[in-house]
This record gives sequence, structure tokens and C-alpha cells, in this order.
Amino acid sequence: MPNKRGNPNWGRPMLPASVLCTEFEMQARHLHLTPDQYVASTRLRKWCEENKNQYYIPEWLLKTWNMSVNSDLSGAA
Repeated sequence: MPNKRGNPNWGRPMLPASVLCTEFEMQARHLHLTPDQYVASTRLRKWCEENKNQYYIPEWLLKTWNMSVNSDLSGAA
């Protein structure tokens, strides 16, 4: 029986890493929006207002809508 030590993939090219979407991107996709439609969407703006402290939202969009994010991420009162 051969010895099975070592990396069996040694010398083979690495597979590309999978790309994960942010929750914001999934919400925008769910609403069938393109990036140039983000600012005009009232449903996306409402979602962003409700979730701005929990999920990533692009900074340029927060600035456009004059939204501020709570910088205290500790959750302590």
C-alpha cells in the first residue's frame, strides 16, 4: 500500500476562489436594480435605513442619502 503523505494537489494550479455577494448586493439583485438605479429606489433606501448599522452599504450611497452610521460596533450600552 502506497504512503499517502503530502499534498495530493501539489503542482496543480489553484482553483479560483468563489465570490460572495454582500447582503446589500443580494437585496439590490432581489429588487432587480442596477447601480445607476440605486439612488432613485425608495424600497432600497428604506432597506438601507433599517439595516445601515448591520450590513455593508456603499459609502457613496450613504453620503448621497445623507445617512450616518453608528460607529459604535461593540453593542454595549
